[in-house]
Amino acid sequence: MTQRQVTLAEVARQASVSLATASRVLNGSTRQVSTELRDRVLSTARSLGYLPNASAQALARNSSVLVGLVVHDIADPYFSSIAAGVTRVAEENGLIVVLGTTNRDPGRELALLSTLRAHRARAIVLAGTRTTDRNTTAQLAAEVQAFTAQGGRLACVSQARLPADTVIPANKLGATKLARALVEQGHRRFAVLAGPAELVSARDRLAGFRAGLAESGIELSAEAVLHGGFTRDGGYQAAQQLLTSRDGATCVFAVNDVMALGAMAAFRQAGLTVPKDISVAGFDDIPTLSDLVPSLTTVRLPLEEMGERAARLALDEQPPPQTRSIRINGEVVLRDSTAPPR
Repeated sequence: MTQRQVTLAEVARQASVSLATASRVLNGSTRQVSTELRDRVLSTARSLGYLPNASAQALARNSSVLVGLVVHDIADPYFSSIAAGVTRVAEENGLIVVLGTTNRDPGRELALLSTLRAHRARAIVLAGTRTTDRNTTAQLAAEVQAFTAQGGRLACVSQARLPADTVIPANKLGATKLARALVEQGHRRFAVLAGPAELVSARDRLAGFRAGLAESGIELSAEAVLHGGFTRDGGYQAAQQLLTSRDGATCVFAVNDVMALGAMAAFRQAGLTVPKDISVAGFDDIPTLSDLVPSLTTVRLPLEEMGERAARLALDEQPPPQTRSIRINGEVVLRDSTAPPR
């Protein structure tokens, strides 16, 4: 049999105080209540087994113990690593993380921010690349401004395209440094599995890789750039297209690690050996790479640190008047999946 929940009115009646007084004590109102009344209400609430209404507390304080975390796909190790960093900081501050996933749907992203604003979340961390769609960005910016005007704080892990503090991975520079390292290995013919064309991070990584090749006089043709989903399956399908085109590339750069994993699976299925027949490189250095054979050459980003830094920005109680940008550089890590071409 389900036990009936004790009401605030019952606590007030048992403690011989007004309903307003009981609410001020139990729902966190900033209005002062005498020590005697506060102790009486708290003691009565404990004896009756009263559970405070979290929504009422949030309204009374214009804030809550919730930290919203909005990511594209929590199954992607990139986002789960960032989430680990955000969660660690939230727990240090006695707060609870509420997770929302968007599956790269701008409408879903807006809806999640609106819901978190309605629940008076104390802070929000928004993790995920921005798109090139200006209308979508403008709508999201308006929602961010509404949240901050209400007293909330928001930080991003992405590009600095919103009116919020932002942790920015140096995508262009990281890809440029990777291209230089692969050219130094002896590669001259490349293909890029470039992800969706409308995603800013994918576009930036492609641009950086082009720039790095151009330093050595190597041109990346339009035919050598294959767009696909920012996922393992997207990398698999793009690699299959590459195999069909018989491009002749000796090295393939996938603009994130999960696409690189899919590409390696496609090459393996086609009877190719990495790196003997073709070299593969990625970007991010997701944790699951430790179990991959051959180990993947990539650009390492400190993903958990990025989540931590974004959370600290969002929870800063005395932020400066201007938004802040923290740039995070990547480190090229050469592993077994790339080798000098034969």
